[in-house]
Amino acid sequence: MTKQEAIGASQTANVKSVMTVRATAKNGPGVKRKLYIGLMKFLMGISITITCGLVLFMIGYVLYRGVPNISWKLVSTSPSYLDDNIGILPDILNTLYIVIATLVIVLPLGVGAAIYLTEYATNKKIVGMIEYAAETLSGIPSIIYGLVGMLFFCQFLGFQTSIIAGALTLVIMNLPTVMRTTQESLKTVPQSYREGAFGLGAGKWRVIRTVVLPGCIDGVITGCILSVGRILGESAALLFTAGVAHVVNGLFEGLASSGASLTVALYVYAKERGKFDVAFAIAAILMIFALIINLAAALVGKYFKKRRSI
Repeated sequence: MTKQEAIGASQTANVKSVMTVRATAKNGPGVKRKLYIGLMKFLMGISITITCGLVLFMIGYVLYRGVPNISWKLVSTSPSYLDDNIGILPDILNTLYIVIATLVIVLPLGVGAAIYLTEYATNKKIVGMIEYAAETLSGIPSIIYGLVGMLFFCQFLGFQTSIIAGALTLVIMNLPTVMRTTQESLKTVPQSYREGAFGLGAGKWRVIRTVVLPGCIDGVITGCILSVGRILGESAALLFTAGVAHVVNGLFEGLASSGASLTVALYVYAKERGKFDVAFAIAAILMIFALIINLAAALVGKYFKKRRSI
């Protein structure tokens, strides 16, 4: 076969393959492809149904068992062994103190670290190592944080078992989440915004403060709200560091004293005292808080996204 004949045969084969592809595209996928697509849709439908069913069952069961046990006396009084009274007011206040103390510390640290890594850091290897360390810290079990917090904050620094020790432990737990969420939000701001601000003579910090942060504030706020949800749901770390006391204290006095959060109180009433009606009531309150926080995160994200698009 000559060279020209070989070229002609190759071109003929290419034309036949193109015609075959066009015919397949025109006639639609084959039988095996249709069966495969149908099987995948069926399996995905089963997975979605099971997942949604389990979530709805859990939420419905907790609310069904817990909401009837919620009363004004339960949420507005302190527990008393003498009067045989059960109240969760100290636990609600302690949870509020822990959330406030944790956010006051973790937000400046997390947002500041994200701004530095995104806008100022020039060594990409160090930035990558810090990001890898943050992602690793996010996967560590919370009970290990509790053990480290007990040894370092309670014993080594002398805070004893207190709410401030629990808040500092939660700062370490939530710092990677806030930092990575803010960092990814900062990366979504177009580089042209920064270049335009620099072209108008603005300095580095002024560009960050007036251009970059307003452009990604929705992601920052959403990450902060979601971190509040993690703080509310934490129990293992607080058992080691914050304690299980049920005493009403003021904000500054309460930070230095032991106090149980709602999740710790749920464990105490269910596991140690056998008060499952109170435990389900606390679980329902936490569930309602979680739903409100997730709804707030969604609404805040939509609000700022709509505001930015105007």
